[in-house]
Amino acid sequence: MATTMIDRIEISPHCSLTTRGAWIFFASLCITSFSLAGLVALQGYWPVLPFAGLEMALLGWALKLSMQRRHYRQTITVTAESVEIEEYLPERQGRVVFPRHWAQVRMRGGLSPLHPSRLTIESHGRRCEVGSFLNEQERTGLAQRLRLLIGRIDESPPLLPQVSATSLPTNR
Repeated sequence: MATTMIDRIEISPHCSLTTRGAWIFFASLCITSFSLAGLVALQGYWPVLPFAGLEMALLGWALKLSMQRRHYRQTITVTAESVEIEEYLPERQGRVVFPRHWAQVRMRGGLSPLHPSRLTIESHGRRCEVGSFLNEQERTGLAQRLRLLIGRIDESPPLLPQVSATSLPTNR
């Protein structure tokens, strides 16, 4: 029996900085930092140069990690029978499937006001966190949407037929 797709949600981090933009940003900060460090070193304060190099190395490392984040993506597919979460990372891919009828959406508060909440989908003692890279408002909106699609435990909401854009009536 084929499963009918109810909804598919694809989420990924906001990464508006392009690779070219990152290189321009990094190069401009390197030029500025090493120019100032060079001027100070010419006045006899040579220990400034290694610290400027360390600072730029740390900035380059942080920028590289930030740029790798743009390849991360999660896809949540809700069908009549299951809830499937697929994670796409540059180094690996993962997939978790929960029975829709027994799955539940949970929003767990952070340990302190400084820690973000965690959105999980759970069933039979297993859980999968979704949207860890989203801000609080986006995570809350995703939780509400998933609750409408998945429902509560032992209570699957009625399925709505999918309407494709080509079958919508037009006013002429």
